[in-house]
Amino acid sequence: MDLMTERTLVPAGEGRAVRVAAGRRVRVVDLEGGQVGDLFAYAADDPRERLSAAHTRSETSRLFPALGEAFVTDRRRPILTLAGDTSPGSHDMLIAACDPARYAALGVPVHRSCARNLDLALAELGLEAGTTPQPVNVFMRIPVEEAGRLRWLPAESRAGDSITFEAAMDCVIALSACPQDQVGINNGRPTPLAIDVL
Repeated sequence: MDLMTERTLVPAGEGRAVRVAAGRRVRVVDLEGGQVGDLFAYAADDPRERLSAAHTRSETSRLFPALGEAFVTDRRRPILTLAGDTSPGSHDMLIAACDPARYAALGVPVHRSCARNLDLALAELGLEAGTTPQPVNVFMRIPVEEAGRLRWLPAESRAGDSITFEAAMDCVIALSACPQDQVGINNGRPTPLAIDVL
C-alpha cells in the first residue's frame, strides 16, 4: 500500500464513512475474498443530495456503469466515476440494503444490517441519512435471467480484489461490509473490507 494512501478498515458486518475531496480516488478492497459491500455517497455540502442508482441507470442506460462513466446524484450531478476494477466485475445496483425487517422475515429478528451500519457510520461524522438509499453493491453477483428473475449468487471476488472510484465532488462515502449470512451472497461468512483514499 502506498504511503499516500489512507486506509480505513471496515470490520466484517460493520460500516464506516470517510470524507473524500473532489479529484481523489477511493478504492474498496475485498481483503479476504467473497465479501459484498454496500456503498453510499453523499454531497459533502448538502447530504440531502446523494448517489442515486435509479438516476445513474437512467444516465448510463446500463445496470452498472462502465469504466469512465459517472454515478450521479438524485439531482443528476456526477458524484463518483468508475475509475478501475480488478475484480471479476460483478456488482449490483438493484438490491436494497439489508435492514431489520429483512432479517426478521428471515427468522433472525436481532441482526446487524447495512441500513443500521449506514446510520452508525454517518453519525460518527455528525451526519444523518434520514432514509436508506439504494446502495451500490460492490462485488455482489445478482444476474438477471432472461425471464427477468434475479439470482442471488455468492460473490466471486478474490482476496485483494478492488473497485476504484474518483470523486467528482467533495463527498462522504459510507461502506458496509454486508453482514448477510442468511443467504449465500457472502459465502455464508461475512469478512472485512477496506476503504483506501488515494
